[in-house]
Amino acid sequence: MLHSLAVSLPPSLPPRLPARCQPCGSHVALSSPTTPSSSSSPSSPSLPPHRQQEHRQEPAAAAAAASRGASLAWRGQQNAHGYPGQPDTKEAVSAKDVSRKEPISGVIALKASMKYFDADFFNDSKLREMEDGAKEFNIPAFRDNRKLVALENGGLQNPSALLFKSSWSDESKISEKKSFQYPHTSSVHRPSKDEDIAFMSIIELGELIRTKQVTSHELTGVFLRRLKRYGPIIESVITITDDLAYKQAKEADDLLEQGKYLGPLHGIPYGLKDIIAVPEYKTTWGSRTFENQILDVEASVYKRLKSTGAVLVAKLVTGSLAYDDIWFGGRTRNPWNIEEFSTGSSAGPAASTSAGSETAGSITYPAARCGVTALRPTFGTVARTGVMSISESLDKLGPFCRSAIDCAVVIDAIRGKDAGDPSSREVAIEDPFHVDITQLTVGYLDSAEMEVVNVLSAEGVKLVPFKLNYTVESVQSILNITMDVDMLAHFDNWQREQHDDDYEAQDQWPVELRRARLIPAVDYIQAQRARGKLIREVRESFTVDAFIGNVTDWELVCLGNLVGMPVAVVPAGLKSIQNPPKGGTRRRTTVTTGIYAPPDHDHIALALAMAYQSVTDHHKQRPPIDDLGPGDDIQQ
Repeated sequence: MLHSLAVSLPPSLPPRLPARCQPCGSHVALSSPTTPSSSSSPSSPSLPPHRQQEHRQEPAAAAAAASRGASLAWRGQQNAHGYPGQPDTKEAVSAKDVSRKEPISGVIALKASMKYFDADFFNDSKLREMEDGAKEFNIPAFRDNRKLVALENGGLQNPSALLFKSSWSDESKISEKKSFQYPHTSSVHRPSKDEDIAFMSIIELGELIRTKQVTSHELTGVFLRRLKRYGPIIESVITITDDLAYKQAKEADDLLEQGKYLGPLHGIPYGLKDIIAVPEYKTTWGSRTFENQILDVEASVYKRLKSTGAVLVAKLVTGSLAYDDIWFGGRTRNPWNIEEFSTGSSAGPAASTSAGSETAGSITYPAARCGVTALRPTFGTVARTGVMSISESLDKLGPFCRSAIDCAVVIDAIRGKDAGDPSSREVAIEDPFHVDITQLTVGYLDSAEMEVVNVLSAEGVKLVPFKLNYTVESVQSILNITMDVDMLAHFDNWQREQHDDDYEAQDQWPVELRRARLIPAVDYIQAQRARGKLIREVRESFTVDAFIGNVTDWELVCLGNLVGMPVAVVPAGLKSIQNPPKGGTRRRTTVTTGIYAPPDHDHIALALAMAYQSVTDHHKQRPPIDDLGPGDDIQQ
């Protein structure tokens, strides 16, 4: 396991979890791979019958629905060619129509297809008009625009002019960014074992470096050896950056010798989810299509971490094109139970602790499954320049770490606006280390882990039962429509060149992006209007300073991402795995919870998580990768 920083985006889950949770043992990671245990799986959504196929909890069902759609489309084509069941259109055909060079079957085919757009109310005359207009105006415009912006996949260039604002403030609070005042850790001594060093916090490691008890070169060696030892077991690493790591470590050590100390990340090793571009190294997006891709781009988050003196030791696994935990090299496993998978596209960062990303559960699911602390920040807090894009109004980068304190250190380093990401901004996050939690009123949902509620209550926080009230019933389908259409816009050329046939998991992006072709622009906009209504209702219902709830409930994952609200993922214990071997095992299922705050109030979620971890030790437990127990004969 690696002590690292990582940033990651969205994921995908095993059949029992939402396919788009979609979504480890090191220190900090920017990414998001983790799947919760069955006891914390998302509750079944209450969707209208015609939306059931969109519920990502059943990837197989989605594939079947896609097959049914293909079958219906084929039957429509058969009718157009005169097979039994051909619609009677004779009364709508004029002499002028008959004289046209184009066969009338074009109108019939268009008429048959309109039912897939829920728009089968046009008569034949109007359909002919629509066909002519599409040929004359729409299709040429489509092709011109694609030539301008869609020939390159990944959405790294030409961001949309339509921007999502997550802040609930009437006026943006723009002020000079002030760094957090980190707690001072005294009397930190270097452990004799590398294993113990690897599980120290960022603050502790930073003090070892500052006091010259360990060099960055030594620390980098510790984590590179762990990556090479455990990476193949949990399949969490795509590229180890040995040369770059030792070069950056030397630079950090040289600065310290000159009396220049850059702060708590000075000389600290970290990893990045492999959707984040680093010059001269592969950025594979986890896909065999892009397995050898090298981008001449320096992601803004990488620039910020480099400026703190941090040391990049690895590009960590992302699920293929940031979907779930399946990638071109295998499938990432959960360090707490290597028989199961980490879930979520930030699988590598969660399994290793680093930086990851989330569009729809790629931070929350993997962090919960792997039992690490993580922060999905307010949308727009961290610039995504140089990062593969799924959805420009949903994608977020955040840290996977050992503790909430570590998450605060990392988010303080990587937050801020960048010109390459129009949605990024200077979010007015206050210092989480100076929040008086006794002045907070915190709600708890029925799904909250009551141990967390009781601990915070004992620390002086006012806890009250709470429920988010909103009337929008299509939360999950709004997210699906938004994410899938946006993703298709960024990988339009990929699909047109039929690279989806080579995709690692055919029931994931290939099915969703083919279906996205049938989402009309007008209904995409209607989904955004419904999203606006949801945001207004959630804002009115958010009558507490924060609330505690299940971090992997699919409805809440969708809602939180659509609104852009932050959540801290907090380990809250361990329990026995299901169906353990007869001889016993040390493998465990993690118990986690989420602490949610309003947009721009990440400091509240972090302060509450820090308070909880100050009197508990769940976040300090170590996965049993080396010792599963004498009665556990699982093959590693």
